[in-house]
Amino acid sequence: MPRPTGYAERLTDDITHRIALLADHLSQLPPDQAAQVIARTLDSAPETGLLGAVTHLMAVSSVFAKNQTARGTLPPEVWLALGRAANTLDDIARDLDEHLDVLRHVGNRPAEPEAAPPAPAPPVDRRRR
Repeated sequence: MPRPTGYAERLTDDITHRIALLADHLSQLPPDQAAQVIARTLDSAPETGLLGAVTHLMAVSSVFAKNQTARGTLPPEVWLALGRAANTLDDIARDLDEHLDVLRHVGNRPAEPEAAPPAPAPPVDRRRR
């Protein structure tokens, strides 16, 4: 008999599904809206940004793994890998933080009107000599 799916597992599945939907939706947004979404995604604050929230999740996971390693239920390699992941994500977030202002600026400027297609050139009368 399969074990019932717990709340945390359903929540994880739902978040994963929603991130995939966000990626699909992002590809169809106009540039100003896409820039806003990307800026919010890359925000390193766990309360406001997706990257910050994932980084925080990895840090919490690393603490969990550290405690389980101390009890002997997880090998140290798991703790080290989760700690490395948290540190790497934090480094990436810091690198991307310097670009957030540019993305926010692009996302906040008024949409540019679409340029009219160029008028066709008048027909040229070519005569043979």
